[in-house]
Amino acid sequence: MWKLAAAMSAVFVVVFAAGQSGAGERLGVILMHGKGGTPMARSLRELTEELESEGHLVSVPDMPWSRRRGFDKTYEDAMKEIDGVVAALRKQGATRIVVGGHSLGANAAIGYGARRDGIAGILAIAPGHVPVLWARRGFFDDSLKKAKAMVASGKADTTADFDDINQGEKFTVTITARIYLSWWDPEGPAVMPRNAAGLRKGTALLWIIGERDRMFKRGKNYGYVKAPPHPRSAYVVVRGGHRATPRIGATEITLWLRKL
Repeated sequence: MWKLAAAMSAVFVVVFAAGQSGAGERLGVILMHGKGGTPMARSLRELTEELESEGHLVSVPDMPWSRRRGFDKTYEDAMKEIDGVVAALRKQGATRIVVGGHSLGANAAIGYGARRDGIAGILAIAPGHVPVLWARRGFFDDSLKKAKAMVASGKADTTADFDDINQGEKFTVTITARIYLSWWDPEGPAVMPRNAAGLRKGTALLWIIGERDRMFKRGKNYGYVKAPPHPRSAYVVVRGGHRATPRIGATEITLWLRKL
């Protein structure tokens, strides 16, 4: 199935359907890749196979921050794109939805849970992309000033080069000022602690992180404890680092989904 999906390069969403386990509820799970990633990443592929074996419907979409798309939508427009993935899963028979992702995908999943009702759970795997922490260190001061000046001068949708960082590696993104601010502005919509605090009532949260992840030292106080309490929410630490968490944490993720 993965080889077939790989050949369909123009397809935005890859859906993996396991056998129906009988009448009743069926869980639909969205797994979003990290910054500059792809739906075909090894760690997501292995996690998908694990969840398929549990009888879940799993969708692994190519999101606006993928390697192919390079941030072609704002944060809020990405939320609308997730709406479409949710609708597709429901059409295929999913009765309950879990929205999840790895790294920046986890950030987007938490943001979605803060904006939409009716989501059973948010699966935050090695959450990443931290505009407030970067702002405190002055990482992107020049780029933020440039983007804000462009917006103020009526050039919000003009493309320019802006600074970014991913797991300690700095590089440049070429996108519009409007899109840049929506993802990197510390007062913008991509701030995880604020979004975690805004999770809708009835939405469980699994925050799973590796002990060698850069964000591990910030602990559960960074975002997890800010979420509204839920009897099925959990903060889980696994071995390994940031990139390996979907694979290493597959068993814990599977067990959590069973409890939902």
